[in-house]
Amino acid sequence: MTLTQLHYMTAVAEHGNFTVAAEKCFVTQPTLSMQVQKLEEELGVKIFNRSTKPILLTDIGKKILVQAKKITEEAIRMRDIVSTEKGFVGGEFKLGIIPTVMPTLLPMFLNTFIKKYPKVDLKIEELTTQNITRLLEDGHLDAGIAATPLDMDSIIELPLYHEPFVGYVPESNPLHSSNHIEIDDLGVTDLLVLEDGHCFRDHVLNLCKMNRIENNPFDLKSGSFETLINLAEEGLGMTLLPFLHGNSLTEIKKKNLRFFPEPAPAREVSLIHYKSQLKLPVINALRSTISSIIRGAIKFDNIKIIPPEKI
Repeated sequence: MTLTQLHYMTAVAEHGNFTVAAEKCFVTQPTLSMQVQKLEEELGVKIFNRSTKPILLTDIGKKILVQAKKITEEAIRMRDIVSTEKGFVGGEFKLGIIPTVMPTLLPMFLNTFIKKYPKVDLKIEELTTQNITRLLEDGHLDAGIAATPLDMDSIIELPLYHEPFVGYVPESNPLHSSNHIEIDDLGVTDLLVLEDGHCFRDHVLNLCKMNRIENNPFDLKSGSFETLINLAEEGLGMTLLPFLHGNSLTEIKKKNLRFFPEPAPAREVSLIHYKSQLKLPVINALRSTISSIIRGAIKFDNIKIIPPEKI
């Protein structure tokens, strides 16, 4: 029995297909199949039911998979312990970022990070907060960037910055004539928000303490701030944006931005990881790089953090 065999077996269980598993493991399908078969022969049991599509684990195979994951994870941790002890900033690192942060934050730090730490093989994926926390606990992600606090005992939160909310108020909206907006103003006009599943939506609803969105004459399911801005331009209301997204708009559209008086409502954005995570040199390098870059981009001294609702 080898770690390679256990790794191949886990891949087949995850993808339900020998060919796809081989592609993910960067080996030929016959090589992977032969190693899995050798593992079955050594254990004297059938791990997979090959007559089904997708291929499924047998009852004993399910039990073996649990142990295989523990063994391969511990083997990875042994390498991580050595890297941490040496302070080595490198190796594969899987990072998940929520959709309302990724488009604005990633371009700000990625180029600087990969130039400063060329030995880090960074794998980045856009994911919801719920998926990030699940994948962290399953060991499929090394860290995530999400809005916090999450209040999860198994997750460590390392705050990166506090991002104020700004209003996007087009000329057709009665609030456009004001130099700033108040929280109470959000109840006098239709407010366009992201679809369910986005923590920024929960932030906004928690800020407004209302559900007036359900009274709109249309059912909107969009994960795009650009869609909300375009709908606002059509006279269908206003929307709230994260500060960095508002700052990335064209100069013409920036004229429609309205800021809250201090203390401005804001969200906390953090680098999060599982408690037992050992790739701390990379995590610390990411945190340091992002914090140094963001410091000059957001200069609000007096803000009020709006915690997200559990999703």
